[in-house]
Amino acid sequence: MESNDRELVIRAQSGDRTAFDQLVKFNKDKMFALTYRMTGDRETALDLVQDTFMAAFRELQSFRAEADFSSWLYRIASNKTLNFLKRRKIMSFIPLGGKNMPEPAYEMPDSITASEMNRRLTKAVAALPPKQKLIFNLRFFEQLPFGEIAQILKKGESTVKTNYQKAVEKLRESLKDLR
Repeated sequence: MESNDRELVIRAQSGDRTAFDQLVKFNKDKMFALTYRMTGDRETALDLVQDTFMAAFRELQSFRAEADFSSWLYRIASNKTLNFLKRRKIMSFIPLGGKNMPEPAYEMPDSITASEMNRRLTKAVAALPPKQKLIFNLRFFEQLPFGEIAQILKKGESTVKTNYQKAVEKLRESLKDLR
C-alpha cells in the first residue's frame, strides 16, 4: 500500500473524517467505473458506490492493510454489485403486471461505425455471467493483475484466469461478425 494511503487509513481509523474523505476522493472514480460497467445504469452505480463507501466506513477498523486500500474497496464494491445483480435477476422473474415491449426492428448497416462497435461490445460484456463480467472489468478496464483480482474476490488465481479466458471467448463469439 502506498505510504500516503497507509497514512490516510491510519488517520481515518483513529477517527479523522477528513482522512476518510480523502480516501473517498482518491477512489470514487475507480469504484464508479466498476459498478457502472457491471450494471449499465448511472444511478444504480452511484448508489452502489455510496453503499461501498458507507460499508467501508463502518468496517474501517477491520481493514488490516494486508492489501491495498483500493483492493479492499474493490472487494466491497464487487460484492455489493454481485448481490445487486442477483436481486435484480430474481426480481425479473416476479411479474409486475406490465407487458414487455418488443425491441424495435432495425436494418443492419453495411459498415459498422465505431459507436456501433462500442455499443455492441458494451452489450456483449453486459451479457456475460456476473462473475465473468466482474473479472473481465477488473482485468481489462481496471488493468489489475490476476493476483490482485484473486485477492479481491478471495478466489484462486487459476480460477480468475479461467473465468477471464471464458469471458474473452464468449466476447469473441458474440462479436465474431465484426471481424
